[in-house]
Amino acid sequence: MTTTTTRAVPGPDTETPLDARRRRVLAIAGVAQYLAILDLFAVIVAFPALQHSFGNASTGAVSWTLNAYTIVMAALLVPAGRFADDTGRKRGFLIGIALFGLASIACGLAPNLAALIIARIVQAAAGALLIPTGLGLVLPVFPKSEHTKVMGIWTAIAAAGGASGPVIGGLLLQAGWRWIFLLNVPFAVVAFVFGLRLLPDIQVRANRRLDLLGAALILGATAAFTTVFVQAPDWGYAAPGTLGCLVAAVLLSAWFVWHVRHHPDPVVSPAVLGHKPFRIATLGVFCYYLAFAAMVLEATLFMTEEWHYSTLRASLGVAIMPISCLLLSPFSGRFIALVGARTSAALGGATIAAGCAWWVAASGFSDSYAVVMIPGALCGGISTALLQPPLFGASTLLPADQISLGSGTLMMARQTSSALGVAILTAILGDQAQRTLTEFRAGWIYMLIAGVAATAAGLAYRPERG
Repeated sequence: MTTTTTRAVPGPDTETPLDARRRRVLAIAGVAQYLAILDLFAVIVAFPALQHSFGNASTGAVSWTLNAYTIVMAALLVPAGRFADDTGRKRGFLIGIALFGLASIACGLAPNLAALIIARIVQAAAGALLIPTGLGLVLPVFPKSEHTKVMGIWTAIAAAGGASGPVIGGLLLQAGWRWIFLLNVPFAVVAFVFGLRLLPDIQVRANRRLDLLGAALILGATAAFTTVFVQAPDWGYAAPGTLGCLVAAVLLSAWFVWHVRHHPDPVVSPAVLGHKPFRIATLGVFCYYLAFAAMVLEATLFMTEEWHYSTLRASLGVAIMPISCLLLSPFSGRFIALVGARTSAALGGATIAAGCAWWVAASGFSDSYAVVMIPGALCGGISTALLQPPLFGASTLLPADQISLGSGTLMMARQTSSALGVAILTAILGDQAQRTLTEFRAGWIYMLIAGVAATAAGLAYRPERG
């Protein structure tokens, strides 16, 4: 028999002391999300140092410190969200943050590359548990009228983690690559201690068995798809490994769809798959991150190759994206209340498209950072503040016992599309050490098209019809 229980959740009509507790819950979950996303991007700038540290390892071998993290996190986000909904979100969060801290220690002390990659896999599994669980803990403790404001703050944290990763990684690299991982440890300890005391014990489902086959199918399909995106540039787009992973992904996806339709309680509820506004929001997130992830990477490559910036200087050069998003996201709730979720999401897609269009037009006429890079980077940061809160807020349109699962689904869309966006950009730019301005412009045109697709999804998003 299925029952639904919620324990020790501060109600939406409580007074000031519990308002302070809500903010603490948001802070604890936000720190965990920031660390999980930061570690996805901070490692990129450490590739040369890792190659040198591990006996001149190949770039392909070192790339698995990033690829393994991307693939495992994307593949586990949905099963992790279901696990948290079924067994208790506080418990899931505490397991995740403890495991993340321990895996970070293992990464920082890794004696060889193989040990580092294994530790990164464990770290990614912990991150996959933290991200949907954190949002599943935060949203229920706030009144619904404040959800867009909360999603604005959540968006700012996520954007800051993604775009500041290369910056922080570059700074820590001055002291040694191991500090990129060891920095996580004190924050993980603090989040665990305060989480143990302050997080609400939310369990929205009880006496249910996990759908292990469904979880395995979605894990295998997502891992196979993401591996295609991540490895195709290295393996070759027609290589047996690439084609084999693609076939496996299609077959596992088909089996998963059949399984969901026939299982009495599948890992992904038909209520999620059949919810039209949620499906459109997921599509919008997917299209947007095809552009955003590639935008951060190409801006860094353009500054290092065309303007001959150092890696650290180029990393600092893209910092305007997270800064602008951080400054604007707390006001997202007011803006959405003024213009509506649909308009805000559509404007977000249009803004990132406009930023890429500016880079296409301005890159050949000036070498000035202020003239060329700042307007496009500002558009990137503003677009995130406009698009993410309404679309990621779609998880709140689902039944209460599906919020973590819905959040995990949206995060999985973000991870897989980020990997695909980078793979497409890599194919456009080619493998040569020095790209031409024409190739950079082709990359920005691709991102412009993805931004237009995100705009279309935003225009189709009507949460009031959920």
